[in-house]
Amino acid sequence: MRSKNIVIAIDGYSSCGKSTLAKALAKKLHFIYIDTGAMYRAVTLYLQRNRINFEDVEKVEQALNDIHLNFHSRDYQSHITLNGEEVSEEIRQMSVSEQVSEVSAIKAVRREMVKQQQRMGKSKHVVMDGRDIGTTVFPDAQIKIFMTADPKIRAERRFKELEGKGEVVTLEEVFENIAHRDYQDTTRKESPLTRADDAIILDNTDLTEEEQLNFILEKIKRFLLENHLE
Repeated sequence: MRSKNIVIAIDGYSSCGKSTLAKALAKKLHFIYIDTGAMYRAVTLYLQRNRINFEDVEKVEQALNDIHLNFHSRDYQSHITLNGEEVSEEIRQMSVSEQVSEVSAIKAVRREMVKQQQRMGKSKHVVMDGRDIGTTVFPDAQIKIFMTADPKIRAERRFKELEGKGEVVTLEEVFENIAHRDYQDTTRKESPLTRADDAIILDNTDLTEEEQLNFILEKIKRFLLENHLE
């Protein structure tokens, strides 16, 4: 099977290190990295700033017309802008984390973001991570990865990340936030988090970043060789 553009779809639970793996793969393979989670976070931030009720579908749909998202690379990192403003750091705050799953479940938001994601992946080799990339956005992606890890380990990783950024938050709060997001992500009606049947399962509970990268690179190398894409 030959394909002009290769799509690597990474799905999985929150705080599993999807973006960390995706960035490393993109850098190693010279692919474009698209952080779909950042897109939903940026939409959440916009709605929060403009005090738009998430349950007011009409106003949310109107707001989507005024939300322009773009990605750019700097120092091998992917950065997102919201209407021209760099918001890569602000969208990672707990205030956004607490509501991003709720916003992601809104049908109009998901449809608009999926449309933008599909457009991004049509013209380039991409690594894209999120919750429904291998099942909804790119069900025909050549390589699909589903990431998981022990919830306690995920909470500890996220807590250290937030602590390092100076946020005042407890480990218990982070754990509860992750549990809440898992429930919302897996039970929402619009594109719930599920594992594609042909996805590679990556449980990184006991793996270092280097170990998981090498594991996936070996899988990708084998796929490329078998399909004569190298």
